[in-house]
Amino acid sequence: MRHTLVLSALLGTGLLAATSISQAANNSLVFCSEGSPAGFDTAQYTTATDNDAAEPLYNRLAEFEKGATNVVPGLATSWDISEDGLKYTFHLREGVKFHTTKYFTPTRDFNADDVLFTFNRMLDPQQPFRKAYPTEFPYFNGMSLNKNIAKVEKTGPLTVVMTLNSVDAAFIQNIAMSFAAILSAEYADKLLAEGKPSDINQKPIGTGPFVFKSYQKDSNIRYSGNKQYWDPSRVKLDNLIFAINTDASVRVQKLKANECQITLHPRPADVEALKNDAKLKLIEKPGFNLGYIAYNVRHKPFDQLEVRQALDMAVNKQGILNAVYQGAGQLAQNAMPPTQWSYDDTIKDAAYNPEKAKELLKAAGVKEGTEITLWAMPVQRPYNPNAKLMAEMLQADWAKIGLKVKIVSYEWGEYIKRTKNGEHDVSLIGWTGDNGDPDNWLGTLYSCDAIGGNNYSQWCDPAYDKLIKQAKVVTDRDQRTVLYKQAQQLLKQQVPITPVAHSTVNQPLSAKVEGFKVSPFGRNVFSGVSIDQ
Repeated sequence: MRHTLVLSALLGTGLLAATSISQAANNSLVFCSEGSPAGFDTAQYTTATDNDAAEPLYNRLAEFEKGATNVVPGLATSWDISEDGLKYTFHLREGVKFHTTKYFTPTRDFNADDVLFTFNRMLDPQQPFRKAYPTEFPYFNGMSLNKNIAKVEKTGPLTVVMTLNSVDAAFIQNIAMSFAAILSAEYADKLLAEGKPSDINQKPIGTGPFVFKSYQKDSNIRYSGNKQYWDPSRVKLDNLIFAINTDASVRVQKLKANECQITLHPRPADVEALKNDAKLKLIEKPGFNLGYIAYNVRHKPFDQLEVRQALDMAVNKQGILNAVYQGAGQLAQNAMPPTQWSYDDTIKDAAYNPEKAKELLKAAGVKEGTEITLWAMPVQRPYNPNAKLMAEMLQADWAKIGLKVKIVSYEWGEYIKRTKNGEHDVSLIGWTGDNGDPDNWLGTLYSCDAIGGNNYSQWCDPAYDKLIKQAKVVTDRDQRTVLYKQAQQLLKQQVPITPVAHSTVNQPLSAKVEGFKVSPFGRNVFSGVSIDQ
């Protein structure tokens, strides 16, 4: 047996989501966030707004070190991997308490049954809780974990064995992601008995450093510090409040007035003033992200390569970079950021050429004046500070090649749901990496399995899929890189997306905040964070 023993360590969890509230109580921190989560059952969701609102409540078997990409122990103190790479034995942490709330009081500590419930609910459509509360698991299925995990078994009260059908080089990184948050089997049984299984999404129970108190949509989420947390040194706040406001300028004003102590996604125009405010600090990091245009290849005329090529070469990227990102970003030419290992730097954009684009459209039989829909996000994201402006610029770009563009938008949760269903012609979307592995980009966003999940282009290419699946079962990084570079070339040729920009992440916070680190994955982590009163 190849033994992978990870020294016991603690990773605090994190979050994201909210606007602002008048004032925080003593030893409380207010986080000004940008959107309302759809719920707290994190396995159902893929957006940062949803996952980050749930993050303070949960732990996973393995977790990412705060502010870094390496994996450390969470609810598993260590794990062993068999020589053939197919069997993972997790040794679970002893004495971990689930949250006690007004609606649930646990009678036992965390154990192997909770791990089995968490994963079997996603694996087995006939699992009783899954049948009572049917839902989709876009990350789990999009990464083919539903097909690759053969079984999850307990061999003792604190030992779980997961057996895979094929080697997955990114398996530990994958289960360190938000969707794999461990739920309480005892709480699930209670909800089943009461006929209220959907409460798992609105009345969450976890083992994390904060306990859920209340949620008012479009207003606030309240958490209290978990006094029974398994590493008390990570719980330094009595109260954590997400104050929800979609307006970036309002969030900045509340930060300046100390109505919140941390916020996110400032407008590029506000960055300089934030840097110069002595009461604040601004953390600036290269973004591990991509803002892009997704063409729905299941809608005509986008099923034709020539049409996608035409729209792609008619985009004035430099104009968008100047107006939308205002210097806080870099031009994107590839389907993932250059800081991701295996990135192919030989990939280049087609030249900006509206005249050739018009010729391609004509050859494809697309008449002048053809109407298409362009969906624009209603919220700021790390990868796109102003989707509305970007949409208006694309509308003008594509008008020059004879297309009539109608801009469409919805509330964020509805926007995501509808684009995953493929209701759009073209959509503005993006991604911040979740786990540092290339599969988190090339598999999660563009694979056949990710259709209905994060594959907003609805694009499925068998040759591309074969390459990324081969890369996933190879453990040698050099071999994986060769395969991933071939996949990137193929994706670029087929143009299911137009990469636009990688934005710089600017994180403003009060100078009084201590212990906060910017996550490379775009998560706002409040475990171990304190505030100087």
